[in-house]
Amino acid sequence: MATNLSLDPKLIEQAVKIGGERTKKAAVTRALEEYVARRKQKRVVELMGKLEWDNSYDYKIERSRR
Repeated sequence: MATNLSLDPKLIEQAVKIGGERTKKAAVTRALEEYVARRKQKRVVELMGKLEWDNSYDYKIERSRR
């Protein structure tokens, strides 16, 4: 999708250099992917202490091949 954005040129150049990307588009795409991934991880962390665990569940038994 074509989108016109007014971005800080110094920030874009830093992203290209630090990220090792060849193009500005690749740097912005990578940055957006990482942003989304971090937000998803944050949601998981927010669940800490809110879930009830079944203490009788044994994952090792579930993994074993029968």
